[in-house]
This record gives sequence, C-alpha cells and structure tokens, in this order.
Amino acid sequence: MNLAFIGHHLCQDHKPGAHHPECPERLFAIADRMIASGMEMLVTHYDAPEVTREQLLRVHDPEYVDLIFNSAPTVDGELAWIDGDTSMSRGTLPAALRAAGASVMGVDLVMSDKHHAAFCCVRPPGHHAERKRSMGFCFFNNVAVGAAYAMAEHGLKRIAIIDFDVHHGNGTQDIFEGDERVLFCSSFQHPFYPGHGWETDAPNIANLPLPKLTDGPAFRTAVEEHWLPRLDAFAPELIMISAGFDGHAEDDMAHFNLHTSDYGWITRKLHELARKHCGERIVSCLEGGYELNALGRCVSTHVDELIGHA
Repeated sequence: MNLAFIGHHLCQDHKPGAHHPECPERLFAIADRMIASGMEMLVTHYDAPEVTREQLLRVHDPEYVDLIFNSAPTVDGELAWIDGDTSMSRGTLPAALRAAGASVMGVDLVMSDKHHAAFCCVRPPGHHAERKRSMGFCFFNNVAVGAAYAMAEHGLKRIAIIDFDVHHGNGTQDIFEGDERVLFCSSFQHPFYPGHGWETDAPNIANLPLPKLTDGPAFRTAVEEHWLPRLDAFAPELIMISAGFDGHAEDDMAHFNLHTSDYGWITRKLHELARKHCGERIVSCLEGGYELNALGRCVSTHVDELIGHA
C-alpha cells in the first residue's frame, strides 16, 4: 500500500505577515521536492476535510475555540495577532480547520486499512496550541485532535505521540498530561522556546530536553536510551508523529545540528515499532521546519521511510 498524503489548497492562504517564517512557501518547497525526488508517484493525495466543532472540543475549551473563530479577520491584508508571534489573516481560519481535519482523515484512513500510514502536509502547525490558548504559530492542536478522535471514534486505548520538533510540544503535553491512554514523547532544545511547560512527573510524558548544538549521534543515542524501550513496552495501537524539521543544521530557527539522515533514521525506527505493534499504522502531521530546501529534503525522506522498504 502506498501512503496517504493529505493536504488542502486553503492551507496556502494562511498568511501571517511579511517575512514570517511560517509562510505558504513551505508547502511549495515540499511539493517541489516530492516531485524532484520521485516520491510524488508513491503517494495518494487527499483533500483534508474541515474539522468539526465536536472534534475540536475534545482537546480545546469552548471559550478558546470561540476566541479563534471570533478573531478571524474578514478583510484581505488585515492581521489579528493572537499573541506576539501568532497572527491570523483572512485565510487562517479556513486553513486551520483543514489542518486539524487532516489528522482526523489520516486516522480514519489508517484505521480502515486503506493505507498503513498518512502524512498530513498542512499548515498552520499545531503542537504549541494548548487547551486554552494559542502560541508559537499554532491555533488548533492538529495531532491532539487526531489522537482524541482515534480514542473516541475507534476505541483505541494506547496511542503514542512522538514529537521531534526542535521546540517542546507544550500544547500536546498540556492536553494529554496524565492521560494513561497516551504516551507523549517530545525531544527539544533546552533551554529554548517555549521555555515552560515541560517539567512534569506525569508517567505518560517522556520529555527529552537536549542542549544546543546536539548532533545526530547524540540525538540517536538519546532516543535509543530514553524513548525506544518505553515505546516498545507501551505497545501502541497507533503511532502519531508531530514532525518538525527545524532542528536541521541549515535551519536558523534553532541551534541543533541534525541532518536529513537523522530524520530518516528516527522515522525508520518508528516505522519498525509500528510494524511490530500496530499493523504499521502511523499518522504524521507537519509541524516546524523553516529553511525551505532542508524542509523539502526532510519531508521527502520522512515520507520515504513511512512508506517503508521491507
């Protein structure tokens, strides 16, 4: 089976302002690299549906959802700033609804065995969105929406969410901390943005703070020591990924020295776990990654490893 590649043209219409790193060109860079690498022929494209209010309310408070809807600009060129680095344009709300809806579709596709894996090539990203607030370019927590949907509608009781973005997935932790049905693993540069929310003794959280200049060998060793045994023991019924590629050495948003091969390696390890425990079922959602050439290479490699070669 090939891979489900889920996106929507409305995700290009989220325009948070001139020179903002979370720009529409990110999706174009991925599309160009998918074609150049030959990966385009190995995926099936789907248009993401809009997420429903019911699906959002499983992970966000009603007042917060209302705030996002009510803050949406209605005039081209107008920006509404939700916090210091998170702004809404006229196209933001439609894009955010499709980005969250993509993870729901991904869950349905892998749980129905139409595809063993799905990649949600969407924006805005989601992993900084907490239950009651947006931050870090994020409005709705896409991966959390998908995980909550999988538990509510497919009856899953063990979901692993792995977040290898260079920034801590504080929003996902805020939503699932203490929920024994979810094992949340987040690696991130520390100290760094968002600078709070990662300290916890909750048994379902496996945070992996790493110093700046962390390179591939150090990252791989940390994952092998701190994550892989826990994930294996957890035996997930579904693996979900917050796939952020801003730890790449060419990306100046942070200070990691990871390379495309390191992202291929961790994806391969997660695919091996998925083969062992959950029928290869993986849903991956795009998070960060702001150097366009590096982002395109990383995503095509990530997709290649999700497809698998066994």
